[in-house]
Amino acid sequence: MRAMLLVNPKATTTNRRTRDVLIRALGAAVDLSVEETRYRGHAAMLASTARSKGFDLVVVLGGDGTINETVNGLLTPDTGEGGGSASRPAVAVIPGGSANVFARALGLPNDPVEATGAVLEALRDDRRRVVGLGHASWADESRYFTFCGGVGWDAEVIRAVEGLRGAGFRATPARYVATAVRQFFMTDRRHPAITVEAPGMPAASGIYLAIVSNTTPWTYVGSRPVQPTPWASFETGLDLLGLRRLTLPTMMGIMPQIFNPRPRVCRTGGTSCNCTTSPRSPSPPPGRWRSSSTATTWANAKRWHSGLSRTRYKSWSSALHSVIV
Repeated sequence: MRAMLLVNPKATTTNRRTRDVLIRALGAAVDLSVEETRYRGHAAMLASTARSKGFDLVVVLGGDGTINETVNGLLTPDTGEGGGSASRPAVAVIPGGSANVFARALGLPNDPVEATGAVLEALRDDRRRVVGLGHASWADESRYFTFCGGVGWDAEVIRAVEGLRGAGFRATPARYVATAVRQFFMTDRRHPAITVEAPGMPAASGIYLAIVSNTTPWTYVGSRPVQPTPWASFETGLDLLGLRRLTLPTMMGIMPQIFNPRPRVCRTGGTSCNCTTSPRSPSPPPGRWRSSSTATTWANAKRWHSGLSRTRYKSWSSALHSVIV
């Protein structure tokens, strides 16, 4: 079996020694080529190359961002459900980020060494599964997401954390929490900018925050899952959380729900929905963003708009046919 290992050398929870051990273990089981990612979008380019060169397997050692880039690189230019799956390499994931949501949602250990052992066992036993993905499209662009997409405050937090990562800071859970608190007081909490539409449901306007999930949990706080969208799964389609109020009492009230899930403000439970954003205020203060379009939790390809923007989220129930797990 020919395999390409994509390594993010800046992954949060691995070091050079650990990576060398994992590379040796994988190299003993497959014909392995190793590539390190060097810039944003590089993993997608390498994954596309692996597909065009006929590799049987792509293994990702990195966080959710590297995994998302890899998935998009493998699926592009597919535009339909299941299209071209026979020519795509299988995917295996070894967690190396701070949250590792996708790997943990697949049931893999959060420790990279243990996860490598699980992947090697799956390769030996030829264990594979089909994983459904989400698909976000806006204007003339589109992107697959592995577990979640956010609009509004969620997107603002991710953008801010990415800015800190670009300045050399690590994306730790504590940094996400601190950034979320800071952005909560910086965002416009008086002019809701989002309208949510879904098949068979009336449009919901006046939304400050929308989280569209392809699986649960949305993220982790340490070992504890955070589940604002508990009905989502790789097999059943999308779930959505929308908030019409963004106040401290609202946030304190929703915390017990997302740690112990029960019905929330709105949900889709289906295969598609639309999130439309409009300017938050006619004249935002300098340095403030009017509205945000698609910005996903893996922190790739954020776009920020000053005018009306519609993003369509759709579930591809069998987009990723061969995941080694």
